[in-house]
Amino acid sequence: MRAPLSWLREYVEVPASESGRDVAARLIAAGLEVETVEQTGAGLTGPLVVGRVLAIEELTGFKKPIRYCQVDVGRGPEDPQNIVCGATNFAVGDNVVVVLPGAVLPGGFEISARKTYGHVSEGMICSERELGMGEDHDGIMVLPPEAEVGADAIELLELVDEVLDIAVTPDRGYCLSMRGLARETATAYGVPLRDPALLDVATPNADGYTVRVAEPLGCDRFTARTVSGLRPGAVSPIWLKRRLQKAGMRPVSLPVDIANYVMLELGQPLHTYDRHRVQGPIGVRRAHGGEKLTTLDGVARVLDSEDLVITDERGPIGLAGVMGGAHTEIADGEDGGEAQRTTDVVIEAAHFDSVSVARTARRHKLSSEASRRFERGVDPEAAAAAAQRTVDLLVLLAGGTVEPGVTEIRTPSGPHTIRMAADHPDRVAGVGYGRETVVRRLQQVGCDVYGDVGPSALEGGERSTEGPEELTVTVPSWRPDLTDPNDLAEEVIRLEGYENLPATLPRPLPGRGLTERQRLHRRVGRALAGAGYVEALSYPFVGEAVFDQLGLEPGDARRRTVQLVNPLSDEEPGLRTTLLPGLLGALRRNDGRGSHDLALFETGLVFLPTGTETAAERLPVTQRPTDEQVAALDGALPEQPRHVAVVLAGARERSGWWGGGRTADWADAIEAARTVAAEAGAELTVENSQYVPWHPGRCAALHVEIDGSRTLAGHAGELHPRALKALGLPPRTCAMELDLDLVERAGAGALRAPHVSTFPVATQDVALVVDASVPAAEVESALRAGAGELLESLRLFDVFTGEQLGAGRKSLAYALRFRAFDRTLKAEEASTARDAAVAEAVERTGAVLRGA
Repeated sequence: MRAPLSWLREYVEVPASESGRDVAARLIAAGLEVETVEQTGAGLTGPLVVGRVLAIEELTGFKKPIRYCQVDVGRGPEDPQNIVCGATNFAVGDNVVVVLPGAVLPGGFEISARKTYGHVSEGMICSERELGMGEDHDGIMVLPPEAEVGADAIELLELVDEVLDIAVTPDRGYCLSMRGLARETATAYGVPLRDPALLDVATPNADGYTVRVAEPLGCDRFTARTVSGLRPGAVSPIWLKRRLQKAGMRPVSLPVDIANYVMLELGQPLHTYDRHRVQGPIGVRRAHGGEKLTTLDGVARVLDSEDLVITDERGPIGLAGVMGGAHTEIADGEDGGEAQRTTDVVIEAAHFDSVSVARTARRHKLSSEASRRFERGVDPEAAAAAAQRTVDLLVLLAGGTVEPGVTEIRTPSGPHTIRMAADHPDRVAGVGYGRETVVRRLQQVGCDVYGDVGPSALEGGERSTEGPEELTVTVPSWRPDLTDPNDLAEEVIRLEGYENLPATLPRPLPGRGLTERQRLHRRVGRALAGAGYVEALSYPFVGEAVFDQLGLEPGDARRRTVQLVNPLSDEEPGLRTTLLPGLLGALRRNDGRGSHDLALFETGLVFLPTGTETAAERLPVTQRPTDEQVAALDGALPEQPRHVAVVLAGARERSGWWGGGRTADWADAIEAARTVAAEAGAELTVENSQYVPWHPGRCAALHVEIDGSRTLAGHAGELHPRALKALGLPPRTCAMELDLDLVERAGAGALRAPHVSTFPVATQDVALVVDASVPAAEVESALRAGAGELLESLRLFDVFTGEQLGAGRKSLAYALRFRAFDRTLKAEEASTARDAAVAEAVERTGAVLRGA
């Protein structure tokens, strides 16, 4: 909603010193979203005057029409201004806007006298776009004959103003009008409101235009008024056009402009029919399936049986609350060679059901200014006032005659009443407003409040125990969004100021903090971040194309996805079964933008259909679902385990003065998996494997032990070159993906802080020669088992192969750290533990102690 500040000041006495930005700040504090404050006419300086064209000389010999004009700018016909102009839509005697030398137009365009087309042009005759009034640049702006020659055009055209552009949320439909915004502004400044809807409305009678409403649930108000004898050729005055333009609407014709103006002023959409084009009574009913209607935009539409339509004897003449039909539109031009201008109009001011209008607008993909307002809620009591306002303006500006008949059809309904505890806003906000403040704020909104609100309201916001604690609140007709006590509490809180709410942290009840699963997810995220990884969150949507790029076989279980009924993109209609596509996409985008050393991680759900899911039942919204219905919905869901994944590319350790760097490799991906397992207190077993999309020779299967049996939890290593090429990824990109739920089940439960010994550590190194096919993890497991309780940690620090070891042999060097919690170890104890570890490795893996 675009609201000119000059228009807003007509209804609210905003202090003269307040700028548009000051008003915007007040409205934002009251909960409205003011997007911009536009300065119209910014940089415009005079002189700009009204001129009258005295003579026109057509210049020839040029590629386009050029005219040399003499214009009276207020100095008299004997001293005209000579101006060269290329437009042809004006004639001698017309009033135009003249910019004299020395003026500056919007955009910093300075005007000076200069020679052009063989003549000296002393200024410029302007179009609307050159004045910053709109985008019309087809011709010169011609002013009405009554405009005074020599008058200041800046003031006449209201070129300098401030316009507030407000994004109105769906629950604040009343703010799609100057009346609603004026009410909010008056409340924000604590000043009275001059309500434009307070008019002397004519009394309904039986002589009005015949209207039959066959669908009272879809149309509970319908007011019809008739005005005849409109002056042919009457045009909208400048002030009316300018307000429509500032509000973002294009002037069309006087009857249509007046209807749009009243809609912007009061928030009530209206429609004007050419009376001679309407045949018989006007009706409101549901459309018959297959009926056709050509709307004002020239589109022939096939109607649905749920559409609410306006009809006459021939059939539909408009989509109720959305757009009128072309057959009954106001005529303001040439038809068949003869001037056919509308002189008699029927004014429709009705209130339509918001849900019906919204569905019709979406069904026909036809959003209009009227439908936007009806969808968000229009004041049903404003219809009669809007019709009266339209009639008054037609009489004033077009010289029409009001016919005495007034039609008003109303479906009986009472005001909406809410019972609310007086301290309910206090409890919602955590602030002691007190009853007096609550009642005052609700009354400012327009509510009628009843209850004990006087003596029981104590100083300082405290409440007395005497008297009733409940308020009865009658909601105003223009606020259909106020339906329950929480809505009323929100009104009190926003008017008191969201910025005044204290910032307090919630206090969870005992035992209601984070679950062990949530704590694990946080620990994993912190651990990976501490290891140099950056979290990257991606959309959980995938398509078949990415599975082809990864190289998955047609029968791979990861290709079986849950398909979305209404996907965001037709290229990604399924839910992910692996985290890798999203992470690899993020890595590719960052690498393409120049960040080549990357380490990313993500934790999130994957969706694995089992084939046993049942069809989901569509539950009613009128009642709480039963336990059986909730269980049936759960049965329709796929398995949703939480995974953790990392991807790496480029340098893992950068080079510098400290030495050379190191490129990320498969071992870093495996180490990331170990980091995750350590946070869960689980032991990870690593062994060589083959699994798409990893490189066959550089892929590790990651196992955990659950209930005494080994369970595959994920894979890690370097990705296959074919997958890297298909995805456009850097060479030697590595990745790891792990089922975090399985790792949690294999863990030790809640982690305990380790006991730190005060006694020194004893370090023993050992190098074992084994066959090249023996995994280092198997050797490590044997060493741990043989070393016993004194072993504190074990680390592989060197791998060596060479001719002296023999073909197919490798040397693994480990650092073993021994420590006791109750004493300092003797050298004999550390050596004995070392020898036991070596003996166990020899027995299990056939290792030979190097150098023995």
